[in-house]
This record gives sequence, C-alpha cells and structure tokens, in this order.
Amino acid sequence: MNAIRVHWPRGLFVLDVSLELPDNGVTAILGPSGCGKTTLLRCIAGLEQAPEAAIEVGGECWQHTARGEFVPPWQRGAGYVFQEASLFDHLDVRGNLQYAERRARNGGAGVSVAQATELLGIGTLLGRRPFELSGGERQRVAIARALAARPRLLLLDEPLAAVDVSHRREILPWLETLRDELRIPMLYVTHAADEAARLASTLVLMRGGRVEAAGPLAATMARLDLAAAKMDDAGAVLEGRIEARDTRWHLTKFGFAGGALWLADRGHEPGTAVRVHVLARDVSLALAPPENSSIQNVLPCTVREVAPGPHPSQAIVRLQCGETALLARITARAADALALREGAHVWAQVKSAALVD
Repeated sequence: MNAIRVHWPRGLFVLDVSLELPDNGVTAILGPSGCGKTTLLRCIAGLEQAPEAAIEVGGECWQHTARGEFVPPWQRGAGYVFQEASLFDHLDVRGNLQYAERRARNGGAGVSVAQATELLGIGTLLGRRPFELSGGERQRVAIARALAARPRLLLLDEPLAAVDVSHRREILPWLETLRDELRIPMLYVTHAADEAARLASTLVLMRGGRVEAAGPLAATMARLDLAAAKMDDAGAVLEGRIEARDTRWHLTKFGFAGGALWLADRGHEPGTAVRVHVLARDVSLALAPPENSSIQNVLPCTVREVAPGPHPSQAIVRLQCGETALLARITARAADALALREGAHVWAQVKSAALVD
C-alpha cells in the first residue's frame, strides 16, 4: 500500500488528505475543478512541498515533514504526465524519449524506449518534432516519455483535458493498454466520471480539498451519500463478459452478476471481459415488467435506497440487481407515485448503456 498524508492551508483553501492506496492498477482521483486534485498530485511528485506531509510509495519515504525528510522530484521515480504534453521543442520524438531514458531511475519498472514506443504506437513518429504532431500524438509521446524514465509510479494530471473529443477517443485505448500490460501503479486525475469508469479499479472522490470517499470503483460510484451521485454523469459500472453476438441486428449480449444487457456490437468476441457504464438518467423504473415496449433491457431489481436528486424535482434510487448495484434518476413525483421504499421490488428499464472497455 502507498500512504499519502498531506495538510496544507493555503489562504481560505485547505488541502487535507489522508489516503491508503493500492500499489497496483489505476486509481482515479475524481472531483470538480479547484478541489485540490492537481496540488495533491504535485505534492506526491515532489513538485510542491507541503508544510505538513508524510508520503510513502512502494516502501520508500518520499517526504516526512516531522522527520525533516524530503526526497527531490528527480530521485522519486515518479513519471508525471501534465495536461499539456510539455515536450522539448528542440528535440524530435526519439530525442525526447532518449532524454528520459538517460535519467531513468535505477530499480524502476522495466519499460525500455522500444517498449514504450510499441505500447503507445508512436514508432512512425520518432523522427518528428513536437510541432509536427497532432494533440493526441503529442500526449501519447508525453506518456511514452514518462514511461521511458522507468517510473515506480505514473502520475497523470488530466491528460485528456487539453485535447478534443476525437483525440480523447484516440488516447483512451492506449491508456487501457498500459493498464492491462504494465505493472506500474497509476494515479489518474480527472473531472470526467466516464474516464474513471473506463480506466480505474480504485476511485478517490475529492471535494473542497478533502477526500469525500475512497474505495473500489463500482461500489464507490454507486453510493448515494456522495456529491458524485448528483452529477449529471452519475451512474453505475457493471463488470462482466460478452456472452453472444447478434450479427443480424449488430448487437452484443453483455452478461454480469445480475443479468444481461443487449448493447451495440463493437466487435468483442464472446468471453471478452468488459465494463459497461449505465448512467442513472438512462434508467427508468416500473412495478411490473413492461409489455410492447421499445426498451429491450429490463432487469428485476430491489430498491436499496432513495435519496434526493440534484434538483428538488428529482430522486436518485440505488437498486440491487443480483450482486450488482444500479442507479436510477427519476422524478420525485414518480418515486412517490410508485411508493418506492427499501426492499421494494421493481423493474429497471435501461434505455441506454455503453461499453467502456
């Protein structure tokens, strides 16, 4: 486990964080702008020195204020990817990667320049200068450069914030490749719930300089006592496998611990492990199985909790579907008319769902 303790009063804002994080997989740090996500990441990297902190990563103490210990950034073995690619303009892509390799930390993860190049698909870009690259290409090179330094920990500070939608879609699959093929733990800062749902195994929710909640992704996203449940893109993450494909209608059957959903076919073969993000706004409820409906995905569920929504006219309902949690956002009037209470049996009508993996 990695232990992060930071207390830093900065005028009216106070960053006060205490976390125990896994030393594997992707941990997403999710929260609105100004909540302290980037400052926390910079403290972990050593780019900011908080007056009160104790940071231990992989069994190494990187900072302990009470003992007067502070390891400078270049000795920490942390690879940092900024919102902007921040490449060296006077070097081509190969030169940027070789610069990082020369400063690689002994004992870091064994990713060579050649491996980083292959993992990020930038082999054809090695002779180009940064100004000759697209936004998505620059960010992929920046990630490869961070890997070439053989980091013990990879820190990504909203790496998709500065790219447009098309480049965002380009980069996400490469980040999934890194997650699946490397053993380097990653801290991924974002304000987009869909990025967290796609990449992370652990979720940290921040608000006003403090950790609101931290834990496994699916369970944390399904909690109604958190501010994230009131976000427009609030929803549940379902993990399962592709069970079948309907080539006639271009659909694929996704099975999970609670039922199955028919989704648009994206070419995954049966048996493939995938995730599905179901937004609360795309789930409606009924007391009986609907008949003659255009909605193809209907799941029997049990109501576990009903809470106020982001507007007084709305309610958020947490459902238990087999072993899986599901969220529904409906009107408060509908919740009252259906007499929704804990333990009530309902049918969840999933109007839309998206594969995220």
